[in-house]
Amino acid sequence: MRLSSIQVITRAMTRYALYFAPETGSFADIAARWLGRAGDPVHPDLWPLTASARRYGFHATLKAPFRLAEGQDADALVAAMADFAATQAPVPLDGLQLANLDGFLALVPMGDTTALDAFAARVVQGFEPFRAPLTAADIARRNPDRLSPRQRALLDRWGYPYVMDEFRFHMTLTERLAPADLDWVDPLARATFADHLHHPVTIDALTLCVEGAEGVFHPVHRAALVG
Repeated sequence: MRLSSIQVITRAMTRYALYFAPETGSFADIAARWLGRAGDPVHPDLWPLTASARRYGFHATLKAPFRLAEGQDADALVAAMADFAATQAPVPLDGLQLANLDGFLALVPMGDTTALDAFAARVVQGFEPFRAPLTAADIARRNPDRLSPRQRALLDRWGYPYVMDEFRFHMTLTERLAPADLDWVDPLARATFADHLHHPVTIDALTLCVEGAEGVFHPVHRAALVG
């Protein structure tokens, strides 16, 4: 899906999201194969274990999926991305490592994340004018009864419970795994991503993704951080 496609997917229920997603290349290609979005699968038994991650694509969430506020449109969002990216410097990370986050596997940053966390907060705040208020269904989808009081407050304020001091940068690779699956998927993930772990990486752009009619998110625009 290209940027020009935005014009035909501006129905009221369309959702947009701002992610960090690696640009086309070895890292992105391996991740696409892992998730089952491109090429031959890394392992056929991964398909049911990557269903949700496959829908959203390989990414780290910065501004969680949202519908456009009344009076806003996709062109204005793209223009705001350009303005924002022009003021933001790339954010270097020491590297990425594989982690087990409550049963699901993800790539998480190594080292100090202070600059990264501050950048993520600026994304959340900077694009808040584009976010339509949550519906009752949106709130229910987040299982509010399972959230901490702080997370519920963040959900009400920013439309997502895992922002600001609750933010944790991660690039999801699997569903929540049963122990038997974790035993074989963890070493497979370490081998598959070995060339891209524990090496410096830079958050160098914002990627706009749009939810298609089939419920899958597609990248449509990339704004390089040049501030």
